[in-house]
Amino acid sequence: MNNVARASSTSAAGPGRYAPLAIDTDTFRVLGHQLVDQVARLLDAVPQGPVTRDESPSAVREALGLNGPLPNEGVHPSALLERMADLLFQHSLLNGHPRFFGYITASPAPIGMLADFLVAAVNPNVGAWTLAPAATEIEAQTVRWIAELIGVPATTGGLLVSGGNMANIVGFLAARAAAADWDVRATGVAGAGSRRLRVYASRETHTWLQKAADITGLGTDAIRWIDTDARQRMNVDALRAQLDGDLDAGDRPCCVVGTAGSVSTGAVDPLPAIAAVCRERGVWFHVDGAYGGFAAAVDEAPAELHVLHLADSVAVDPHKWLYAPLEAGCALVRDPERLRAAFAYHPPYYHFDEHATNYVDHGPQNSRGFRALKVWLALRQAGAAGYRRMISDDIRLSRAMADAVQRHPDLELTSQALSITTFRYVPADLRGGIGTEEVERELDALNRALLDRLQREGEVFVSNAVIDGRYVLRACIVNFRTQLADVEALPDIVARRGRTLRETRQARA
Repeated sequence: MNNVARASSTSAAGPGRYAPLAIDTDTFRVLGHQLVDQVARLLDAVPQGPVTRDESPSAVREALGLNGPLPNEGVHPSALLERMADLLFQHSLLNGHPRFFGYITASPAPIGMLADFLVAAVNPNVGAWTLAPAATEIEAQTVRWIAELIGVPATTGGLLVSGGNMANIVGFLAARAAAADWDVRATGVAGAGSRRLRVYASRETHTWLQKAADITGLGTDAIRWIDTDARQRMNVDALRAQLDGDLDAGDRPCCVVGTAGSVSTGAVDPLPAIAAVCRERGVWFHVDGAYGGFAAAVDEAPAELHVLHLADSVAVDPHKWLYAPLEAGCALVRDPERLRAAFAYHPPYYHFDEHATNYVDHGPQNSRGFRALKVWLALRQAGAAGYRRMISDDIRLSRAMADAVQRHPDLELTSQALSITTFRYVPADLRGGIGTEEVERELDALNRALLDRLQREGEVFVSNAVIDGRYVLRACIVNFRTQLADVEALPDIVARRGRTLRETRQARA
């Protein structure tokens, strides 16, 4: 460790104590200003560079110096921070790039970046009110505001979690506790007096459901996969028939999962009809709105999204369409006591004779970071009207992308819903054979190779979906930095890369 670092650590920690992680106030101030200036410059340069770089894992390890042993002596933090900022921006997939269309990970709001800095300075443990009074109350208001934004009653309970998977699993566990007419938390899913718990979801449901069924003890065989219609939406008649068959067989329906924006195509299940079936049969209705739930705030959204208040639980992801930096998911449960019934092992907590929230009794974590601040500050900065405008713009840009794809002679539009557009590259010489086994096989292989090339070259970044057995490219916009020019540039970039790839494949044949 050099003398500057040693001096700052000893003076900050006090005489007689060696604390190499301590930094004196003046040094901390200088380092902070330098880092903010550097990050601001790097962020400004993002749109001019690639979305990502074509690097092997070993090349990344080499560039970051990750092949050596643990150092015995330390390094001054100034050199560490300056170098690491450059390296992270050089060797990362930049989801803040305006042409990042790959996954449902948002461009992070700057106020969220600063919020995480502030959170780390206080470092509250938001598991118990006593440990984090301000953070607990801010999280509670954040949950209320999220509920209000998407049309769910403000009396809804909930908490911030790591992301969509965990938000959905929290709702799933609340449903399990509510559905079991035996003490499932004490005796398990196969305890005395138990019946087989069943879960119902469309085949387009995200894989969080298999994880939830697995870790909660139901097992993945408990899932009843319901067929979808031509728009990848749950077939409600098939759901009704499956529920009735299981009830007749003596099974216990646990919950029905409706999807509010599938990750593949943005499809929204017929949520009002599903809610009606659940009410008729007394089954918990959970909505996976991790991606599309926040679109319920805007007029452009499908009408089916404006009924989230009918759900018993809803999962949404602020690190998707609220543009919060990772991690930030949110689980909402209409009856707050259902969360306590699923997670609490303590009586309700009171402080100064007032009811106080201990989030340890509302979810699976004991130690919890202060995820809510970055969401709360962004909601205050933009307001509900600002968020409605940004989400609406993402949807309009996706529709503009679909129009641009449809106009391009070498591309075939497959679907457009919410802010997801799917399409594939179809060269002119193959168009006449669309639908034949040989041509479809070649188109799948061509588009699979095209995706690999697009992701490696980094001019734009898209992902893929499989729709009706066809491999297609998928572009999703949850990015307030994306402009119309970025959207309209995509078709020519894809077609140009596709033509080069097609020529190469033909030359090799």
